[in-house]
Amino acid sequence: MNSGLSLADHITLELRADIIGGRLLPGMALVENDLVSAYNASRNTIREALHRLGQEGLTLYVRNKGVMVRRLGAGDVRDLFNVRRTLELQAISASQPLRDYQSDRMLEALEATELAREREDWRAVGTHSLAFHQHIVGLLRSPLFDEFFTNVVAQLRLVFCTAPDESRFQAPWLARDRQIHELLAEGDKRAAGDAMSLYLDDSEQLLLQMLAPHSHH
Repeated sequence: MNSGLSLADHITLELRADIIGGRLLPGMALVENDLVSAYNASRNTIREALHRLGQEGLTLYVRNKGVMVRRLGAGDVRDLFNVRRTLELQAISASQPLRDYQSDRMLEALEATELAREREDWRAVGTHSLAFHQHIVGLLRSPLFDEFFTNVVAQLRLVFCTAPDESRFQAPWLARDRQIHELLAEGDKRAAGDAMSLYLDDSEQLLLQMLAPHSHH
């Protein structure tokens, strides 16, 4: 426990981290009794944490079933990518030359993605790739945007999990993330912005195709 966070805050953050890490998947039940035991917390504290996750768009209360991890649809994907374009493209266009620590964070995320890909751990590939994009938004140097985008990332993670073939979805992006980092490191903001814009267009289209009913084969 630190920095004035309540137990409900900590539980909310941990459950959100489990979603981002691909450990909690769409449709999974979050059972109150299990969480009370796991976190040694009161029922009220667990309910508060679950309520917050619901406000963040990560869980849903289903009658007679309780709280479930949310399944997102095509409309959610379009909304999430609208947000991504706004934040990620603005972060690139407003960025100063990359500082060493900013570049290092991006490279760490890229290397973690590479290692996960070698292990064929496609869920981890998606998580580390999203971390790279969190560092892009981090160029705005706004704790409020960072916090907001972490929630966007959690929702994106839930969309990735619904891809019938996550390996096919995740395979193309690492090389493109590397290219965006290289362009930023070279100080070519315009080319980096163009590359990111195309990346987001292609990623959104692929997700929408995967979510279309006829594509599940």
